[in-house]
Amino acid sequence: MHQPIIITLFLFVLFAPGNLLHAQERLRLAWAGISPALSPIWALQEQKFLHRQGVDGQVIAISSSITVIQALLSGEIDAASTGVNVLISSRLAGADTIMILGGVPTFADHIISAPTITTVEQLRGKIAGVNRLGSTSDQALRLTLKRLNINPDKEVKILPVGGAPERFAALKNGVIHFTMVAEPFVLEAEKLGLKDLFPIASLKIPFWQNGLLVRESALKAKRPLFMKLVRANIEGIHYVKTEKDGAKLLFKKYLGVANPEGLERAYRDMRAILPEVPYPTPDGVKTLLDDMAAQNPKAAGADPRNFVDPSLVKELDGAGFIKQLYKRQ
Repeated sequence: MHQPIIITLFLFVLFAPGNLLHAQERLRLAWAGISPALSPIWALQEQKFLHRQGVDGQVIAISSSITVIQALLSGEIDAASTGVNVLISSRLAGADTIMILGGVPTFADHIISAPTITTVEQLRGKIAGVNRLGSTSDQALRLTLKRLNINPDKEVKILPVGGAPERFAALKNGVIHFTMVAEPFVLEAEKLGLKDLFPIASLKIPFWQNGLLVRESALKAKRPLFMKLVRANIEGIHYVKTEKDGAKLLFKKYLGVANPEGLERAYRDMRAILPEVPYPTPDGVKTLLDDMAAQNPKAAGADPRNFVDPSLVKELDGAGFIKQLYKRQ
């Protein structure tokens, strides 16, 4: 009486697609923050670039870069798209974290201030707002202020406030006097009567605002899986740089901004700043190590080349995968 069932199951297995015959590999990837710099990860998810390679990818949003790195080190996730600050702090503490792909290689943000502040020099003695202390936004602001000859430890006060909406509210209420955000939030700030005080990108500070981080032990054990992740992320970069309407839809969905001008600004900035060939170069690590060196002997003696592994991007680049994406001969 069970013969028809057995035959049916046999036929299903015989003619099932390949990805149903073999269990898909699983990969958990987390990202932190609300920034258009993360748009390649959103494209990776929405366009199913991992799934197309037979990977069951779980993409998770987490509140801050500090929480993301904790999840990576505890084994709750396999990879993280986050900033170089947590890469360095974790590795100096003895973790085997490594960056295998570079995302945004500098700051695309702007300093946004209360309308009464009209020059950078007037930031001295004021209160700044960031997402969380120790987060990427915190470190970015501190590095920027130093480049502007303002001591972030002595000449300003920095408070943890939250995301862009919370920081704008704090600015309007006089709780803080300035912050930093990227487009399309700069336009949102201007609409609220706040001032676009300074474009940080003009400083061209080498700093990995985000990149793909994994553990070296995991990379050694599952290199083919992480190669698929790097490939999918490169496809995500390509999508954002070449699919304007699709990229704007990503910004609208994940950033919660619908203003056409703001979306256009965000696309313009990201298309220009995202690298086609995202080698995780050590210069974006060295900036922060140098900044930490005076207070941290481990940072002073660290080689920035030990924090990055460009071999996966190099392999795909050498095979012509990236050139093929951009239709180069």
